[in-house]
Amino acid sequence: MLEPQAIRLYLLDDHTLFREGLLRLLAADPRFIVVGQSGLVEPARAEIEKLRPDVVIVDYDLGEHSAIDFMRNRPSFAGACLVVTAGLPERDALELIRLGVSGICRKEVSPDELKSSIHAVAMGQVLIEQRYLQSIVAASAQPDRVSFTERERAVLRGLLQGLSNKQIARQLGSSESAVKANFQQLFNKLDVRSRSQLVMVVIQNYGDLI
Repeated sequence: MLEPQAIRLYLLDDHTLFREGLLRLLAADPRFIVVGQSGLVEPARAEIEKLRPDVVIVDYDLGEHSAIDFMRNRPSFAGACLVVTAGLPERDALELIRLGVSGICRKEVSPDELKSSIHAVAMGQVLIEQRYLQSIVAASAQPDRVSFTERERAVLRGLLQGLSNKQIARQLGSSESAVKANFQQLFNKLDVRSRSQLVMVVIQNYGDLI
């Protein structure tokens, strides 16, 4: 019976002590072989394209760079990327997932847990914490956002201030009928039927644009 082929690894971490400790841990396990390592993103890219490892283990914080920078210009190889981190903002975790990492693993996990994670992503599994996946599902469930003209944004600001059509018209130096027409356009654009529905949709989905 043939022995399973060792998983070929590349380590990218600018913390030398952690990287060397990880190297010793993995080199002692016959299931893995470390084919390269670096603390710098640019040299690592060239080496990874040449060595084509099965898994790149990359630290989130790489000094002047981050795992996001690495993934945005990911080297050309068919292997998986496993990000190890002491912690990262949720927005960065979501960006890493969108960029195609196979897993996000915390540095405080046990050696056996880390090895299991490496083996899993090498076999094609995706290891992402449930809370990150839930955030992506929630974001994707939001309707596609429409764009507003400057005039429409001004009308919406008046609406959120509790102004009447007449007051908004006076504020904009316009006619009340023109403001009514603007509201009708907004109703159609956002598929709502009332000012209260319009307020709710704007607050929920467009508060940063108004």
